Amino acid sequence: VVGLAKAAKVFDVPTILTTVLEDRGGLLVKGLQDVFPEQTPIDRTWVNTWQDERVVNAVKATGRKKLIIAGLWTEVCVAMPAIQAAGEGFDVFVVTDASGGASKEAHDMAVRRMIQAGVTPITWMAVMSEWQRDYTREKTLPGIVEVLAQHGGASGVAYAWETQLLATPAGGEA
Repeated sequence: VVGLAKAAKVFDVPTILTTVLEDRGGLLVKGLQDVFPEQTPIDRTWVNTWQDERVVNAVKATGRKKLIIAGLWTEVCVAMPAIQAAGEGFDVFVVTDASGGASKEAHDMAVRRMIQAGVTPITWMAVMSEWQRDYTREKTLPGIVEVLAQHGGASGVAYAWETQLLATPAGGEA
């Protein structure tokens, strides 16, 4: 989820953060808040985020019709707003590897339910790659390389290795 947030920042994608009952401990993951230190999350009480008028108004204020949603409890905090927003005409993508359910089965069933409702599942690295589209887009390339190195797992390791390999003179010349 932090990799997704950093990628959104690289591409200046409007990002809306929410919490649930902060005063009872429902704080945002620190690493996520660190990506957007200037933003105060919308502290909601609704189980279905899409029922919170402040969230819907914030989304509509962006002027965008494509939503990318990730969150804790795929079967509740992700599925409910994703399905409702899709039903209201938004093109909704759910980042499955930046969301988590109470169990693997709960997560999987929520993803299946969302697919049936017209929501598209996607991974955070696919989202970032679709935003980049072309490696000649040099303005955002350094940012995604940094995100990939920090959060890309084996892809980040492979990129680091390839970069080192390309920087080494051929034939062991120094």
